[in-house]
Amino acid sequence: MQFPVTSGWVIRLVTPRLIVAALLVGVAATGSSLVRAQQQTPTFRSGTQFVPLFTTVLDPQGRLVPDLDRDQFTILDNGKPQNVTVFENDTQPFTAVVTLDFSASMTANIDRLKQATEQFLIRMLPADKAQVGAFSDKIQFSGTFTSDRDDLIGALRDLQFGNPTRLYDAIYESIDLLADHDGRKVVVAFTDGDDTASHRGFGGTLDYAREKDVMIYSIGLESEIMLAPGRMQRTRPDRGLKKLSEETGGGYFELKKTDDLGPTFTRVVQELHSLYTIGFNPAALDGKEHKLEVRMKQPGMIARARRSYVATAERLSGGK
Repeated sequence: MQFPVTSGWVIRLVTPRLIVAALLVGVAATGSSLVRAQQQTPTFRSGTQFVPLFTTVLDPQGRLVPDLDRDQFTILDNGKPQNVTVFENDTQPFTAVVTLDFSASMTANIDRLKQATEQFLIRMLPADKAQVGAFSDKIQFSGTFTSDRDDLIGALRDLQFGNPTRLYDAIYESIDLLADHDGRKVVVAFTDGDDTASHRGFGGTLDYAREKDVMIYSIGLESEIMLAPGRMQRTRPDRGLKKLSEETGGGYFELKKTDDLGPTFTRVVQELHSLYTIGFNPAALDGKEHKLEVRMKQPGMIARARRSYVATAERLSGGK
């Protein structure tokens, strides 16, 4: 299947198996919609809004720490300790968009990147859902969120490479795909260089991720590209990626060799299955941006979660 190489295009790639799955879902949806409407209870009601933080806890060696209790966590809202009124430490499903740099600088490593991404996909649990995508001078997505790992791997193999790097456009469009979903929403972005062709910038992408409560996981690879015979240039991943991840509670991984790709994609999915959901009821919905910090009672442990929220009912309504 060939796609037009057109600047500004966003392409939805839908595999045949995904089309069949979508038809089956459509048939079942009519009969189940009333049941879902009866079962679903709004997470937020007047006077009960809370601020959710999806939190990763690491020990001094960087290992994931499971099975902690509520009293191990302290949440600071603009520096003031809050009561932890929401706490979950069981494995919860996630919805993810995995978007990959398929620009010219990655040509020699595309196959290894696909193999590494498969390590993420095969470790998804039945309730997890994802799309896969790629960016270069065009942006592509598999088109439908699914738990079918075979379909996702098939779609991954159909993605095409191009030349420039529209990194921030790809992340922004990935957030847009997740915007109307509930629960744990994450973009996993991989690149080996700077953004060279996006219409959107770092600031707007970060603001959109904050608005939609989407975590950004970033994987960057240092690599070499040939500028001319005998002349090589070392590339480094875009420096904005680390801040995107830090501000939204995701992880940032900067790699120096392709052998680390597989273990890193595996680590990301392990982290997503190890998240704590903690939260608090804000004292006032003042419409302002508040700084957040999660501290651990046990010395040496590090908590990673989003660093801010806007205290309005509208911005809190997508929480848990």
